[in-house]
Amino acid sequence: MTEFRMPAEWSQHDGCLMAWPTREDLWGSVLAEVKEEYANVARAIAAFEPVTMVAPPGFGEDARALCGNGDSDGDGDGDGGQGGVTVIELPLDDSWFRDSAPLFVLDGDGNRAGVDFRFNAWGRKHHPFDSDDRISGLLLEHLGVDRIPSEMILEGGAITVDGEGTLITTEQCLLHPNRNPGMNRDRIEAELMSRLGVTKVVWLPYGGLLDTETDGHVDGVCAFAAPGTVVISLPSDPDHPDYARMRANRAVLEATTDARGRRLEIIEVPQTAFADIADGEIEVSYLNYYVANGGVVVPVAGVPQDEEALAVIATAYPGRKVVGVRALAIAFGGGGVHCITQQVPAVRTAG
Repeated sequence: MTEFRMPAEWSQHDGCLMAWPTREDLWGSVLAEVKEEYANVARAIAAFEPVTMVAPPGFGEDARALCGNGDSDGDGDGDGGQGGVTVIELPLDDSWFRDSAPLFVLDGDGNRAGVDFRFNAWGRKHHPFDSDDRISGLLLEHLGVDRIPSEMILEGGAITVDGEGTLITTEQCLLHPNRNPGMNRDRIEAELMSRLGVTKVVWLPYGGLLDTETDGHVDGVCAFAAPGTVVISLPSDPDHPDYARMRANRAVLEATTDARGRRLEIIEVPQTAFADIADGEIEVSYLNYYVANGGVVVPVAGVPQDEEALAVIATAYPGRKVVGVRALAIAFGGGGVHCITQQVPAVRTAG
């Protein structure tokens, strides 16, 4: 049996997948604003690697008008080149490809496949979600990539991997009864190991307290930045709702080793960002960034803390250009830059 593993996000990409926002019952009065933000994220990433934007049927021209269009044939293989955003149309319910798109894995020869986990809209919070449950398989068919099925419900935002056998997740999310009530912790670990090629799962107790949409995805908490290195949100304000929770998470990371027995270096992001939108206050998570070829695209809120957070993140990714993109409307919908993107790792070629 061929063995696959999920590479780290900082590995070389053939491109990035995104989905165009159209769900009026989610976005409401900020729909026009969030389309601009998605387009800005797509263009920021396209400065580093090709982007394929998937729009629901009939919305392709809407996406092209704001994103621009690459010169590729729309097959998602990256031939649009750096700077291009290619738009294709496939049936969608929503626009969070970190969670509904495939999780790509590579075998020992560098061949690519996609793991098609089930999707239930974060515990059936939004309806319908049947098209998003099917989009992973449709994308793999469109891209000509082999499909590896799994009956477990899993969103990509619930995990971070180092590409060397270690996966970090949160108990708050993966053990929530609205995902896989028939699977205990051991069975969930076994499925992660089987499908993603990891050998050690690190369980943090908490996601964000305010993250009621995803029930505490890890991509608002921490991310591997390199083998043995983790960037973690650690609010400096004692009144922040996650002040104690993130310190409990840090204690777990301090006490653990990765799959290769290394102690973890921890880089703290103490900055937090709150801003007003649609007559309410939202939090923009700096940790919810996307690592592209040669760059890191980070959600920002237009507040003084932005520059401080970008500087900390830059220390974690030496040699990469760190770019901030305003993401208030995206945060209003419950996520950040990482939530709306999915990397397609490069296939290794002979020679």
